Amino acid sequence: MAAWKKLIGLAPRQPLPYVISEQPHALAEAEGSLVNAADAHNSDALSIRYLGTAGFVISHRDRTIVLDPYLTRPGIIASLTQRLIPNAELIKKHIPHADDVLIGHAHHDHILDGPDLCKQTGARLIGSQATRQVGLAAGLPESQLLATNGNEDIASGSWTIRGLPSLHGTIFGRIPFPGDLSAPPPWPPRMHELRHGLVLNWLVDTGSLKIMHIDSADFINEQLQGQRCDILCLCAIGRQARPNYVRDAISLLRPRWVIPCHWDTMITPIEDEPDLLPGVDLLGFLDEIREAGATPLLTPMLGTQVFTTT
Repeated sequence: MAAWKKLIGLAPRQPLPYVISEQPHALAEAEGSLVNAADAHNSDALSIRYLGTAGFVISHRDRTIVLDPYLTRPGIIASLTQRLIPNAELIKKHIPHADDVLIGHAHHDHILDGPDLCKQTGARLIGSQATRQVGLAAGLPESQLLATNGNEDIASGSWTIRGLPSLHGTIFGRIPFPGDLSAPPPWPPRMHELRHGLVLNWLVDTGSLKIMHIDSADFINEQLQGQRCDILCLCAIGRQARPNYVRDAISLLRPRWVIPCHWDTMITPIEDEPDLLPGVDLLGFLDEIREAGATPLLTPMLGTQVFTTT
């Protein structure tokens, strides 16, 4: 890792404390405990694979749900000056199957690869009305689009998914690319043409474990009250602008484990070592999670955490 990256905060000053599921985890006191990933195919296990940015693949038996896939990750110059073209080959390589694709909000780093993934797999693209407009722009048929205003249960096989209306966090004092999409944007889009629209925190209920996904560093307390999850996928960047962000999220949702997300720059290739977003203070984020009473599971790019479901 280049020394200059450490000086400006792109690289950690010490090795990141990744939790690798290939090692056994002794968490027997929890109803669902981590297991050796090498034995996952022999057990009734649920896996969560981290795709970088706010992306995850949740798989169990014959059901796969993908959240906010963004594998294309063009460099900074291309991101700022060119139209963003999904890398179909890379998407197919890393996500060969999906039943449903859930989008938290319609910014490019959360939605760009979603329509292509749905074209390749036949999955539904599910999200806000802005998400639907992006799906239409990319050429998806109505039969693969499902728009929600939140607070409704949606069947996904034997699982239930529910979008909870939320807020987009502020970064450097402002919300990037605010607004909604009332018509299909140009496709392929430029970064600024994808407005966030309604933000949704997704709750995925597998019947044995519940996973909550918060892909931007803010939320509406009233929407989370009364909800519970076992695993919380929690956005790191921008949390300093939301007082008591980590403490409140964990107090409301009571997760056993928190998987940090949205802590890398999003512009390094997915198969390379990621750069940290300047100011993210990832190690401090892990400390905040522990202090709030949950166990952080910092997961490397394309790494997998595995959970028992019995």
